[in-house]
Amino acid sequence: MGKAGRDWGQIYSIYGVDDWQTPIFLLIYAIFFSVLSVIFLVYFEPICYFFHHFLPGPSSARFAAGFTGSVTALSAVCLFYAAGNIFYSSVSLHWEMAQRMVNAVGDWSSVKHALDLGCGRGILLNAVALQLKKSGSSGRVVGLHPTQTCSLSTLRTAGLEGVQEYVTCRSGDPRKLPFSDNYFDVVASAAFVHTVGKEFGQKTAVAAAERMRVLGEVVRVLKPGGVGVVWDLVHAPEYVKRLQELKMEDIRVSERVTAFMVNSHVIVFNKPSQHFVGPNEVRLDWRLNNLC
Repeated sequence: MGKAGRDWGQIYSIYGVDDWQTPIFLLIYAIFFSVLSVIFLVYFEPICYFFHHFLPGPSSARFAAGFTGSVTALSAVCLFYAAGNIFYSSVSLHWEMAQRMVNAVGDWSSVKHALDLGCGRGILLNAVALQLKKSGSSGRVVGLHPTQTCSLSTLRTAGLEGVQEYVTCRSGDPRKLPFSDNYFDVVASAAFVHTVGKEFGQKTAVAAAERMRVLGEVVRVLKPGGVGVVWDLVHAPEYVKRLQELKMEDIRVSERVTAFMVNSHVIVFNKPSQHFVGPNEVRLDWRLNNLC
């Protein structure tokens, strides 16, 4: 059973697996290496004899055969783990993390406008909508994704969860959000920001600048006093550093969670109600247009 009384089978039936090719690919290779390791175990002596044709002495042949069989078996275990972790991260973990992200916001009853950046199949989007419904809020949540093809499937899952009246979907560039300044009470994003700029290579300066643009847009559309919640992979330290540069308040970072075979963290922050330098208020430019 999942948390909050949800059955994992029900959750998977609603949301499916977005990238099922990867775990299936890993699973096929895991089965292949498992069969190969069993062959090494059952036919160890003939294999040693085969290796003896290429290596001097029977001890070298036995060592080579044993080492190869051990590596094969270990590879099978690692591939099974990778396939399972990716399958688990795609839905079960994503759903659990969505609940944690929702719980990071103190009062949903006062939320009028929320944004799920990179809504995908709607796991976080629907979690936010369910929380709005539960709290009796009249608010709405917008799910934004770079592609239009996502909208129909996302709205379908919202219908299955019974929250379609709380949900709106639209496409847009996360580096230039189609919303006005200070619009949302809550902005959330789950396992999405790290994908922005990946066409330039994850470790390049250009990709990092693209991710920073997204963070700048998140801050721009967030109301003063609003809450931002970002669950993302690998790049949490650079997000924290940029949020500190943007003078965000109460920045909190969760413990490490392994997702999709890498480290991930939830980062929660508040946009200050006002920012003063001396006697006059200074309006910061969140758009980061100077980044290249």
